[in-house]
Amino acid sequence: MPAHQRIDGDAIVAEDLVKEYRGRGRRPAVRALDGLSFAVPAGRVFGLLGPNGAGKSTTTKILTTLSRATAGRARVAGHDVTDAPGDVRAAIGYVSQGTGTDPNLTATENLEIAGRMRGLGGSDARARTARLLTEFGLDDATRRPVRTFSGGMRRRLDVAAALVHRPQVLFLDEPTTGLDPEARAVMWAEIRRLSGEEALTVVLTTHYMEEADRLADELLLVNRGRAVAQGTPDELKAALHGDAVRVTLIEPDPVAVRAAVSRVPGLRDVLVEAAGVDGLLVARTDDAASAVGAVIAALDGAGIRYGQVAASHPTLDDVYLHFVGHTFGDAPASALTEEVAA
Repeated sequence: MPAHQRIDGDAIVAEDLVKEYRGRGRRPAVRALDGLSFAVPAGRVFGLLGPNGAGKSTTTKILTTLSRATAGRARVAGHDVTDAPGDVRAAIGYVSQGTGTDPNLTATENLEIAGRMRGLGGSDARARTARLLTEFGLDDATRRPVRTFSGGMRRRLDVAAALVHRPQVLFLDEPTTGLDPEARAVMWAEIRRLSGEEALTVVLTTHYMEEADRLADELLLVNRGRAVAQGTPDELKAALHGDAVRVTLIEPDPVAVRAAVSRVPGLRDVLVEAAGVDGLLVARTDDAASAVGAVIAALDGAGIRYGQVAASHPTLDDVYLHFVGHTFGDAPASALTEEVAA
């Protein structure tokens, strides 16, 4: 199958993926993936969403043949990642969290070398390089060393290098980490263009909720190596009926907070988190206008100190909280960090 040929059906199928890392010294073995299964339709932007240690990078490494699963199977662009790793590599582009271009070479030199390494002839590599530099807005910097580029320009060049051989599936591992808001918006536009204009399947790993909400056609929420929920951002948010009430707490006593708000009518799915002097109360309600006032009155009556009080329609933060039991940025300290496991 030529690398640029469109895929019919699912671009990726993962079945019961397990990945275990042997313990170091007296450390026990760690299971980074625990029976993870999902499918990615061709031509979609698919988001893997989860905090550090959730299993996102481990999954990506298996799908890109950089690591082998302990158990389970996966196919990418119709090729088994274990039985046909060479075919998988020919069909994919991969942008890691670190830059993959040579800072001492120009943008043109980087892309032409990437093309030749991917099997393109000289004229094809030059033509492909010229087109990609134009598409990614790098025309004015073609002769400058990459070390002079801004962070956003480097990330755009990284993506261009991953596309030089016309892959069918593009893996982006935290592509906008460290970028300023303007550069992030430019990268978002490029990712959306690639999916829409070129029917490219994009697998995006991210811990930015807004990025996942804005870009992904479909999301897989992952926690501790397991699939938590899957669907479009709108479907996942719509599954949470009603609005969210969020209250920042000051030196909270979770038991006292729960007792205070237990008397507020119509409040459900109450969760109280405490981390040092900070805390958070999150609950759902069908009548946010009346619930906010009742929650404030209950906290005041119990002498509980609090800060900001807000009500909003469901967000992906609320979805994650609902399915996982803690906020996205507050994963348990015992969660495995993928950097250590790798």
